[in-house]
Amino acid sequence: MNFPLYIAKRYLRSKSSQNAVNIINFITFLVIVIGSAALFIVLSGFAGLKTFSLSFTNSFDPELKALPAFGKYFSITPEQEAQLQRLDGLAHYSKEIEEKVYLEHKGKNHIAFIKGIDSNYTKVTGVDSTLYIGDWTINEQQVVSGIGIANILGVTINQFRSPMQIYAFKPGKGSITQGALSSSSLYNRLPVVIGGVYAVEADLDNKYVFTDLALAQALLEKKPSQLSGINFKVDQDADITNLRAKIASILGKDIQLKNRQELNSTLYKMLNTENVATYLIFTLVLIIALFNVVGAIIMMILDKQQNSKTLYSFGTTIKELRRIYFVQGVLVTGSGGLIGVLIGSILIWSQMAFGWLKITSSVAYPVAYEFINVFIVLATILVLGIIASKIASSRINKKLVQAS
Repeated sequence: MNFPLYIAKRYLRSKSSQNAVNIINFITFLVIVIGSAALFIVLSGFAGLKTFSLSFTNSFDPELKALPAFGKYFSITPEQEAQLQRLDGLAHYSKEIEEKVYLEHKGKNHIAFIKGIDSNYTKVTGVDSTLYIGDWTINEQQVVSGIGIANILGVTINQFRSPMQIYAFKPGKGSITQGALSSSSLYNRLPVVIGGVYAVEADLDNKYVFTDLALAQALLEKKPSQLSGINFKVDQDADITNLRAKIASILGKDIQLKNRQELNSTLYKMLNTENVATYLIFTLVLIIALFNVVGAIIMMILDKQQNSKTLYSFGTTIKELRRIYFVQGVLVTGSGGLIGVLIGSILIWSQMAFGWLKITSSVAYPVAYEFINVFIVLATILVLGIIASKIASSRINKKLVQAS
């Protein structure tokens, strides 16, 4: 049997003759448990918030999207479409065109984006799942808008007698002359009826009006082959890296392909930065808390000084004595971290099952149980515990065990 481990386990289970030492050891263990549980809960909370935040954009963003490498638009030929349709691993693709427009209804106005989409759009994205009221019906008369747009303009669904007006700049070159400052010469106008309203989050709710692709192309005076994006849905068992390369070769160098993370790179960076910053702050708290481990081990060394002298007299080396208290410190931090993660896991599972902590009366605070967070917490606790135990056990020297 490993002698230092055996003695360290005995010290761990036994109580000191001095009550103050027992209290210090208990408080030290309790601090480790609470610290590790808190770190795990916070990491799980941030993981849930990340998933919750990305669920908004995932409703709008496809798995892959082709965008123009330069400018706002690119063209696709019938031959390229035929090649895409024959591509193995590609479940669906949807064409779109997007442009900033001016909206007006009964004297109220708002600047938003018109997004012309084809019938495959809801197969590629989950945007129809965000519908708040009405129907996801898009044709030459009806559109779907965000609830923010509907509120700003004071428009309700199916207002056929007073349709919403969409104004789009006519394409052209050169400067605008004084004589051309009339809406008929500068703008194309399209009266539409809102048939459905979606609701996701404030920025997206104020941003889009979904229309028929051909109608939007006509409003913007673009050819049927001119697009601002193509959205792709990939089969579950497909090799997305290989498929991405094939799509790029078909569409050519005029486009760039982006996945969800690349489409929302700023949001991903912000969420990851917040997660790392929170982890570092709580790790700093743990570092301060683990000074208790150093103090507790030193107190144990002083309390067991006579035992150490006896062991030294029987031939135990200074290195082995140091290892006894080092192992004891690692056992305390390791077991405390494990119990803390277990307590944190129970709290996270209960939140996932019952949603006892609410953001609103109907929305539970989002959390996610991820094994990577278990590993991060245990690894952090063990590393800090090893450092603290090493510092404390180094107090053992010949002068201490040879003192009368």
